[in-house]
Amino acid sequence: MVGRGSDGDVMVAVEDPAQVAQLVRTARDIAQGYGGTVRLVTVVVKPYESPFGMFSDETIVQEFAADSHELLDRAPDPEGVEVVRDLVVARSVEKGLVSAVKRTNPAALVIGWDSDPRRSDALLGTTVDHVLEHAPTDVYVERIGREAGTVESVLLPVAGGPHTPTARTAAVAIARANDAAITVLTVATETTPETEARAVIDQEAATIREQQPDLTVETQIERGTVEDAIVDAAGAHDVLVLGATRKGPLRGRLVGSVPRRIVDGTEQTVIIARSASVAGGLFSRVAAALTGGGR
Repeated sequence: MVGRGSDGDVMVAVEDPAQVAQLVRTARDIAQGYGGTVRLVTVVVKPYESPFGMFSDETIVQEFAADSHELLDRAPDPEGVEVVRDLVVARSVEKGLVSAVKRTNPAALVIGWDSDPRRSDALLGTTVDHVLEHAPTDVYVERIGREAGTVESVLLPVAGGPHTPTARTAAVAIARANDAAITVLTVATETTPETEARAVIDQEAATIREQQPDLTVETQIERGTVEDAIVDAAGAHDVLVLGATRKGPLRGRLVGSVPRRIVDGTEQTVIIARSASVAGGLFSRVAAALTGGGR
């Protein structure tokens, strides 16, 4: 059990009814690891130039948000954790979510991604990009893929970096909740020799076994290009949990082009993990200071 944020609460951004059940399931798995609550949040947008904007937030919540209340009410109750339902009024969905994170200080935020960005300059979509850059908490972006109702195997590609512990948290939580195995994978390349790759996955596997001795943990080294190797391996697993990277084009400062290309290459459910330590929030700055600069 890990105590962080508001007693380890995990927030879920509830926007698309088709994604809610799976996002809630992921949040439940993570919240059980933290011993916290699942907080379902949806945002009612109050545009700047709209007659709707003349009403107070309280009036909007009470009298003009029936659809949002229904969306929250219809979200499933995950077993084994307490659930809180919260409706936020904001100028945009992304600003509402970031505001809710700052107000409630959750340990993590789970948000869905439809993998169809509306703007050419948005890597994962304007809402997700903004949340990744500004939400001062661990963020899990879940691309809903092939139905992962029965999870038997979780793939955790690793290469070091600040997002690896955040990715590990989700992978372990999902595996534990579903009695599934974890495969820790890394890729040996021209710049990462096999001995170095072996050391990375052995260390990661040892960390997981120390935290969760009952989990089945396997290791796998592939060779070649990182994206191709991970996509080829993903087909044998139900869920793929990736740490964000800073590689790739400038627009991918938080989520680089490598995770994006991997997501595009597989139909599996993919979760991209972004550590709070790179978002610049108070918690992350304190955590970074206490840990010497990274998690």
